[in-house]
Amino acid sequence: MSDFDTSSRRRPDKARFAIAFGLAILALVIGWDAWRLSHVNVFSAVGPAAFPTVIAVGLALLSVATVIEAVLEGAVERPRDEVGPMAWVLAGLVGQIILLPFLGFSIATGWLFAATARGFGRGPVWGHFLAGTVMCFAIYLVFAKGLQLSLPAGPLERLF
Repeated sequence: MSDFDTSSRRRPDKARFAIAFGLAILALVIGWDAWRLSHVNVFSAVGPAAFPTVIAVGLALLSVATVIEAVLEGAVERPRDEVGPMAWVLAGLVGQIILLPFLGFSIATGWLFAATARGFGRGPVWGHFLAGTVMCFAIYLVFAKGLQLSLPAGPLERLF
């Protein structure tokens, strides 16, 4: 008979295994793409595959660390998900995607800012929408006018 008590042994966390699996798949995809980029003729010591390779290695290390954590810490009890805040953030993302071609970067991203703030329990929505739109317009000016990068322009951006 063994002194080892099986009831005190922790079971591995299946959710962490799923996350580790996703990280490993992402690392493999990025690593494979980086490997394909390494065959491109470049005239520099740092080619187009350098940063994707670093990212792939980092994701692989995170995957291994997540597996180790799943085994050592075991399953943990998690709080229940709240649907309301997640719905606000999702509404912000969907709204930005829909509004971007019609109302431009500033207004669409202002909506995303306001909906995300509401999802985190901050309000009022209209106040965060105005603050987000002003901040995003400043970001638009920096990127579009200062750096000459193309962002979707709407009625607000066309004024300048």
